[in-house]
Parts: sequence; C-alpha cells; structure tokens
Amino acid sequence: MSKVPLEKGSAYPASAELVAERSLHVIQVGNATCLDAVTFEDKGKKRARVFFATGTPVEGIRFSSEAGTATVENVGGAPVIDCEVTDGAIGLRLKTASDTESNIPFNADETDLFAGLDTILAVRNGESVETVVSWLKFHVDHHGLQGVLIFDRARPAESSAFVTQLRATIPNLPGLKQIVVLHADTPLGKRGLPDEAHPLNVIGAPGKDRMEIPDPDPWTAPLGEFLIYEIARTRFLSRARAVANTELFDLIMPLDGTSVFDRATASPTGYVMLSGQQAYPWRVRKDATASFSDHICTQFDTQTVRLRWCVAPTKIQDQTIWRLIRIVGVEPSLNETIPFYRFMALRHPTDSVSKIVPKSSLVENDALLNLSLGYFSAKPVRVPDDETPSPDNTGRSTTIVTTMKNEGPFILEWIAYHRMIGIDNFLVYTNDCTDGTDDLLKTLQDKGIVQHRDNPYRKTKLPPQHAALQAAEKEQVIQKADWLICMDVDEYINIKCGDGRLADLWEAARDANMIALTWRLFGNSDIHHFDDRPIIEQFTRSAPELARKPHQAWGFKTLFQNIGIFKKLGVHRPKGLKPQLWENIRWINGSGAPMPKTMFRNGWRSTSATYGYDLVQLNHYAVRSAESFLVKRDRGRVNHVDRDQGLSYWFRMNNNAEEETSIQRMIPALRVEYDALLADPEIAAAHARCVQLHREKITELKGQDEFLRLYDELTGDRLQKLSRMHSHFGANVFLGGPDVIPDEIVDKDPADAFWFSGPRVTTTTH
Repeated sequence: MSKVPLEKGSAYPASAELVAERSLHVIQVGNATCLDAVTFEDKGKKRARVFFATGTPVEGIRFSSEAGTATVENVGGAPVIDCEVTDGAIGLRLKTASDTESNIPFNADETDLFAGLDTILAVRNGESVETVVSWLKFHVDHHGLQGVLIFDRARPAESSAFVTQLRATIPNLPGLKQIVVLHADTPLGKRGLPDEAHPLNVIGAPGKDRMEIPDPDPWTAPLGEFLIYEIARTRFLSRARAVANTELFDLIMPLDGTSVFDRATASPTGYVMLSGQQAYPWRVRKDATASFSDHICTQFDTQTVRLRWCVAPTKIQDQTIWRLIRIVGVEPSLNETIPFYRFMALRHPTDSVSKIVPKSSLVENDALLNLSLGYFSAKPVRVPDDETPSPDNTGRSTTIVTTMKNEGPFILEWIAYHRMIGIDNFLVYTNDCTDGTDDLLKTLQDKGIVQHRDNPYRKTKLPPQHAALQAAEKEQVIQKADWLICMDVDEYINIKCGDGRLADLWEAARDANMIALTWRLFGNSDIHHFDDRPIIEQFTRSAPELARKPHQAWGFKTLFQNIGIFKKLGVHRPKGLKPQLWENIRWINGSGAPMPKTMFRNGWRSTSATYGYDLVQLNHYAVRSAESFLVKRDRGRVNHVDRDQGLSYWFRMNNNAEEETSIQRMIPALRVEYDALLADPEIAAAHARCVQLHREKITELKGQDEFLRLYDELTGDRLQKLSRMHSHFGANVFLGGPDVIPDEIVDKDPADAFWFSGPRVTTTTH
C-alpha cells in the first residue's frame, strides 16, 4: 500500500505568489466517485478525510488502512471517509462492491494560506477577469478583504488561462494577501456515473440548498457537488479568521464602521446570515459590456432573497457542516442579516435585460444608484422619467370596451343594466356575426347609445379579443374616459353597496384607482330552454363565495382609472405597467381591501387572500340556458378561437351550488331603462330579429345529432347534480371533465363532506 507523508505542502509548496492555482483530484473507482482526499492536523492528531460525490453508494465502499481506524459517514447523501493516522503516514485503499480497487492520492491541507485572514469563498461561473478585479477591489475597500478561495467551474485549461490573465491584470490591492483558484482536473460527466446518481448542476439536496448552474457541453464540474464546501473548509479555510460565502457577481454592501467579517467574529455563535437581493441594469449602453455600475434597479414586486453566510471557523463547533445557504449544526445570530446584491447581468450576459427579467418590474434602487454614481463614478442608463398621474380621481366618466360574436338576444338587457348603474360609454367590437348582432349595434350606434366597430383581428393575426383591445387604444372614447373596464356581455357589475350604482362604489372605494371585480360563476339554474327574459331575473344559482376550483372561478376583471400607469388594455386588467409609477397604484378588491403588489404586473385571478365580494362582484353568466349554450358552442370563443366550448366547459362554468339573488334588487330600475330602449321601434325591431334568429339557430342545432346528444347530456340528471358538487372536486377533475367522475361519487349527497381529486391531467384550458 502506498504511503503519503503528512507534512504540509507535500502536494503543493506553500505559495508565495498572490494568485495560486489548485485542483481537485477526481478519481473513479468502480461505482464510487472520489472528489478529493485531504490530510490535516486536528487537535494534535493526524487525520485524513476522503470526500465522495453525491449518490455514491455508502454500502458499496470498503476500505483498508495501515494507519488507523477509518469510518464512513453519510453526509447528505455523500459518503465521507474519516480516519485517524497514528504513524506519521497514511495509506488508504478503496475497494467497491464491484471488486474494483485503487489507492487514493492525498492533498495535504494548506490552511496556512488563509490562517487568520478575512476570506471570501466564491463560485466562478464564467465571470471575466475585469469583473473579478472590480469585485475584489470593492470588498477590499469596504470590508478589508484579505483572502479569496474561488471555486472555478470552468474546464482545467480554461481555468488555468483565467489564473494567468488574473495574475497579469490584478492591481496592487493593499491588504489582499492570498487568492486561490480551485478547479477540477477531471469532469464528473465523463466518468460513466449515471445521471440520477449525482445532482448535475446543483449544489445540495433538491428543495433545500439547490443551486441552478447551467452547464456548457458535456463537461460537469465537480464544483457543483454538495461536499465542495466541506472540502474547502478541510483543505483551505478551517484556520481563517472569517469566511463569507458569495459569488463573483455578488457585492456585500458596506457596513458603517465595520465589516461582514467583524460581524461574524463578534457574533455569539460565530455565524451571521447574508441576505441577497437581485439587481439589474435598466439598460446597458450599446456595444458596452455589463458592469457592476450599470445595475441600478431591483424588482418592486418580489420578496425573494438569496441566503448566504459568513462564519468564524474557529468559533463554530466541529460537528457543523458547511453548505451552500447555511451552516448545519449551529444557529446564526438572530440580531441581523448582512445585505448583499446579486448583479444579474453579470451572471447572465445578454443584449437585453428583458431576457432575464420583466422590465415592467424594475424600479430604481437608491442604494444601487448611489453606489453607481458614488463609488464607481459611473453614468448608468437611468429609468426614464414618466409623468406622475394626478392623484385627483374625481372624474367619473366610465367606458366599457367589449367584444361580441352572435350575442344578439342578450345585448339590450346588458346595455340597459350598465347604463342604469352609471356606465357612460360602450365600445363594442364584433366579428363574423350571423344573428343580427351587427344590425342591433348599428342601430344603437345611430341612436348614440354605443360605438360599434368591426374587429380587425384578421389583419393582426391576434385573437379577436386582443386585436380589439389593441385597436381600442386609439379610440377617443377610450383615451378620454376617466375609468375603463374590459368585460363581456355575459358579465354584470353587481354593486352591493349603497343603491347599487357606480356612484356608491366610488364613495365606498375612496381614493382607489383600480378595483378588482372577482367573478361569481352563475349556472343555468336547471333552465334548459331559451326565454327572452332578463338574464339576472332567470339565473339565480351560483358558486359559493369561497370557490377555489375551477381556477376560472376566481378570475376577475378590473375597473381602473385611466391615468397612464399602464401602457395598454388587457382582457382581465390593464397591462404594461410603467414600473416607475407602481407606487401610485391604489388597487382594492371587491371588499375594499388593498391588493398586494405581487398582483400589480400580471395578476388576473383572486386567491383566498385577495378575493372579496362585500362591495362589488362580477356576476358571470357563462352558460345561460342549455339551448343558448348550444349556440355559444357553435359560434366558438371570442378570445380563444381554437378552443372548443363543449361538455368540459359547461361542467366547469355551470355552478348551481347556492341561491344568489343580490343583483335582483336592481330589476325594477333595469326594467325602466330596458323599456325606454325598447320604446324606440327601430331598436325593438332589431332586438326582435336577434331573438328570432337565435331561436331558429337553436332549432337548427337540435336537429343535428351531435348537438342533440350534447343537449341531452347537458340537461340530464348527472350534470345537473354535478353542477352543485364543485366544492368537492380537485383541479384534475375540472381539467379532465365530468367523465372522469365515477358514478359512486355522483351518487353522493352534495351536502356531505368528501373530496375527489380525480386522475392526474397535464393540460389546462383558460
């Protein structure tokens, strides 16, 4: 058995140069992957430690040693051999279950390189020498940095070239005493280790210390391994004064009169946490390379932090384990966390920041801006100024923009209702109508009641609803409106405060400039036949207020003040937030409670924390009668022209769980407005024509076998009962449709307590 002397520096002489290069000696022995082996002195005794890749089977490792007792410990799924050396030398032979044997070469520890130094342990993922030099200077200037151990994930030749360039480039940085660049001499990915046997591209266990690191080509650096932090401690850092764990695109923020290392050594446990926030440039100048000084923005709507740490190695107990985001076995100081920023355009070089983060989420950060203008003396590209919207929201002119196709019989009631509650203008886009819808809307336009436009979707290649909204932005009726909402003819604004008018909602909403109107899904109330009577009079059964499923149940539409905070109209809410204006948003839900800023950019549905119906809700009559639903299915969807509105849609949207009649107090006022419109003979004739064509279409469709079968199923006992049982079903049931529900579930009493999750389904419809 080979013997390796234990004197320090037996593998490498102690380096007198500022930048030193070291490597892990990765070897494969059968089904065991050894990452590194280190000899060291511990409390006056000679010891050796061998570190294996995650997934190496512990039970498959056998070993023999002439130098002392050896044990194998499983550390987070990665075996570690630890043995005491009693005779001044060590020999260790590894044998695996496949009877493969090999001597393990050892590196003597070099903890003297960092003894007593304030040190950073950092991962390099391709950062340039220029970035590294800037990073070093910052931490020397602000934290008195003395030593750096860099894990370099590059190939050995590339890492060596980086070391050469760094040696030639690094300026004199007073106080900086030692840099060691550590890389692997052999890739894991070419050793035949099964993919599932080790976590390629991650450090730590999934869901815990997970670190996503994109890998170029087949090279898999062992520096992505869980035990690399323990190797670093054993081989280099156990005698450092303090060690901070960051990356080469992280800057630890300046601390008044002290350093991150001082904070760790002063901590009772010798351990403090670092809390990181991601930083971005607004824009990098053309033909320039991103630098720290370009980063002046953070995301206003994220609470995500990146955790790292700083420890005083000699103060923490020996039984601790160093991991990516924490030290296992000791509690950090609870008094503080040290802030740092991650400069993401350095981590993900790209021509446009929008490729790594939505620009609509970026706002200037005072600390970063001061750092750029002050410490770096830079001139970053600033977030463009935008006119701050007026806080005055006394203007109340309100416009609905909507899209329709073959909705003729239902238009007049919908317009009458919303005129009655206080809507001033209607901008209606239609396409491909065959039921008199266009003629009725033209008549209403001639009377000054609506503005009607042909939908330009064929010219834009957009879905009809999106094309209409894009066109609507150029219309004066939209540009001059004080308040706007995009909604459909099967949706009714049900104001539950005051007298049920918009004026009552404005008063209750106080200074809000956005109001989320959460859907209340109404079913067909077991009404099968079309009747030319008010929708809000016929259909009185709905989903309960607490209706988490289907996911459409809590969708909302947004009534918003037209003051330029957003760039464009959206189906559910305005889109294209101007992030510099986000603090001007005063968005409430239907109960008057503030909406969280996490909803400001893209939110379109309520949650159990954000839904509310006390002041206002949006009654959504998505199915109406079974006969009218046949026509709806025949015409297709205005927003998703390629999606079918068949049995699964009916099942999801037909909610008859409980009686809900709050809107019916508005029926008398509705009748007054509705009758006033019908008093015009041209409007009455156009409406009657729509009703006639709708009835004729129903007769035609029921004469077709496909639609007759659908009608029979819609009106059957099974689906009528299921429409009262939605609260018992999981998401997969609504994705799979009613056929996935077994008869023994259908037979249950809807009032009973039971839950059926259904088979797993991977597709969804919105």
